[in-house]
Amino acid sequence: MAKESMKARERKRKKMVEKYAEKRAALKAAGDYEGLQKLPKNASPVRLHNRCQLTGRPKGYMRQFGISRINFREMALKGLIPGIKKTSW
Repeated sequence: MAKESMKARERKRKKMVEKYAEKRAALKAAGDYEGLQKLPKNASPVRLHNRCQLTGRPKGYMRQFGISRINFREMALKGLIPGIKKTSW
């Protein structure tokens, strides 16, 4: 389980990216790189990191489901994810 402070920091970055998205696109289209430099660092989408929605785990993230591989496996075995079942051959 990730620290609450790390999860909060990531949520804060996401809000800031959304807030400055239009302004950032306009500055980029105009070629105003000095204006881009004046925006907050956390307004850059590159600084976002994918985290599991349930636990906040940063590694082993499965983009298609939005959760970590560990939670995915547990949920799949319990039958909580539609269309997913354990294979055997």
